[in-house]
Amino acid sequence: MARGKKTKETTAANLGFETTLWAAADKLRNNMDAAEYKHVVLGLIFLKYLSDAFEEKHSSLEQAYSDPKSTWYIAEPEVRYGVIEDPDEYRSENIFWIPKEARWSYIQQNAKRPEIGKIVDDAMYAIERDNAVLKNILPKEYARPGLDKEKLGELIDLIGTLNLSDSENRSKDIIGRVYEYFLSEFASAEGKNGGQFYTPRCVVQTLVAMISPFKGRVYDPCCGSGGMFVQSEKFVEAHGGRIGDISIYGQESNPTTWKLAKMNLAIRGIDHDLGAEHADSFRRDLHATLKADYILANPPFNMKDWGGENLKDDVRWRYGIPPTGNANYAWIQHFIHHLSPSGIAGFVLANGSMSSNQSGEGEIRKNLLEADLVDCMVALPGQLFYSTQIPACLWFVARNRSNGRFRDRRGEVLFIDARKMGVMRDRTHRELTDEDIERISGTYHAWRGDAGAGEYEDVPGFCASATLEEIAKHGHVLTPGRYVGAEDAEDDGEPFPEKMKRLTKQLSEQMEEGARLDEEIRKNLGGLGYTI
Repeated sequence: MARGKKTKETTAANLGFETTLWAAADKLRNNMDAAEYKHVVLGLIFLKYLSDAFEEKHSSLEQAYSDPKSTWYIAEPEVRYGVIEDPDEYRSENIFWIPKEARWSYIQQNAKRPEIGKIVDDAMYAIERDNAVLKNILPKEYARPGLDKEKLGELIDLIGTLNLSDSENRSKDIIGRVYEYFLSEFASAEGKNGGQFYTPRCVVQTLVAMISPFKGRVYDPCCGSGGMFVQSEKFVEAHGGRIGDISIYGQESNPTTWKLAKMNLAIRGIDHDLGAEHADSFRRDLHATLKADYILANPPFNMKDWGGENLKDDVRWRYGIPPTGNANYAWIQHFIHHLSPSGIAGFVLANGSMSSNQSGEGEIRKNLLEADLVDCMVALPGQLFYSTQIPACLWFVARNRSNGRFRDRRGEVLFIDARKMGVMRDRTHRELTDEDIERISGTYHAWRGDAGAGEYEDVPGFCASATLEEIAKHGHVLTPGRYVGAEDAEDDGEPFPEKMKRLTKQLSEQMEEGARLDEEIRKNLGGLGYTI
C-alpha cells in the first residue's frame, strides 16, 4: 500500500479567529432558535462579503479617475462620479453591483438605529433588484418583531470587524472559511435537523480526495449547502489546476437550503447551475440529460417518502426497481444514470446499503456488481455526522473500469475499513484528520493505478482487494470487515514458551492474592456477626 508523507494532524477545530467570532456571535443569539439565527448571521456575512468586494473596486476606480497623473484621469467631477458609479464597471469584472443603501458602510453607520432591521431588509431587496442572479435568494426578515434590534446592531458591529476589504484577504477565502465554519457550528447547534443540509468537511474532503475532480462536469443532485462543490474547487486549485476546468451542476429539494447553497457558492465566486429553483431530483430532475464526469453526494439516509410508488417504470432503474420504503438504491441508480461513459461517483450512504436484502435491495446490489460498476467501499467511523448516529459508508462506482486513465480493475473491488480512524472533536463528534484522509485516498489511488501513487498491497484489518467471485461467496455483501480480516498483532519478540511461563506465574500470584483477600473479607464480616 502506498503511504503518503506524514502531515500535521489537523481538523476543522484547528482554526484561528473563526472560533472566537462564533463564540461572540452565539452570545448575541439570546433566546433565538439556532435554525432562525443561522439565516440572520449568514445573510449578514454574505452582505459584508459583497460590499467589501464592491468597495475595493470602487476605491481603485476612484483613485484611477481622480489622479491627474493617471492615464484614466477624468477632470469633470460629475462625469468622474458617473463612471465610478456605473454598474457595468463592476459587472465586467464579476463583481456584484451594490447600491448606496446596501453598502456595508451605510449599514454599519445605522446599526444603532431602532429601524436597523428595515434598513438591512431594504439593502437585501436592493441587491436582488440590481443583480438578477441573486433574486429571491437573500434573507429579508431582519425587521420582524421577534428579532432584537439592539442585538442585531451588535452583530453588525461584530461582523464589521472582519477585514475583507482587500484582494489578498479574499484570495485566502477568509469569508468562505467563516461561512463554512458557521455552517458546521449551526449544524451542531441544530442537531438532527441542522445536519441534514451540512455534510462534515472531513467526509467531503475524503470523497473529493479519492475522486480527484480535475476537469469536467461535477454533479450533486442533493447538494445541501454546496460543500461538495466548494471542496472540489479547492482541490483543483490546490493541485495546480484551473478553477474554470470544472463545471458545477446541482439540485436541492429544500428551498431554504437551496438558497444557502447559492449564497455559499456566490461568496466564493463559483459559477454554478443549481436550477432556477429548488426541486426534488426523483420527481423533477432539473438536469435530466446531464452526463457528469464526477458525482459527489450525501443523500438523506434511508429516506422513506421519496415517491417510489409513482416511479416504478422510471428509465433510471436499470438494475432493479428500488423499494418504495427506502431510497438508498434509487439514489445509487440515479447517480449511475447521470454518469458519463468514463464517469466516477463517490457518495455517502447508511451502512445498511452494503448488506440489506430487503425488498429486492440484495438483488440490485448483485446486479451492480455483475455489471462491474462497484469500484471501492469504505466503512467510516461513527459519530461523524450531526444529523444521525447511523453508521455510514462511502461508495465509489465507475462506468468504465478498464479505461486508459488507470489500470484495468474489472472483476475487483477495493475494501477499506476506516472505522478506527479519526479524533474526537468534542464529546459527541468525531473528525477524520488530514493524515487519515491521505491514507484512505492514497490507498485507493495506489490500488486503481494513479500515476505516482506507488504500489498497492493488502493491509490486514485496513484494506483488501477482493474478486467478484469472492464477493459472490459472501452473498454479494459489501461490508469491508468481511474482507479486510483482523489486524496483524505486533510481535513483541518474546518466545512463546517463555511468555506462557511468565503469564501462568503471574496468573498464579493473582489467584493466590485473590484467595487471601477473600479470607480477609470473611474474617471482617465474621467480626460483625455475619458468616459466609
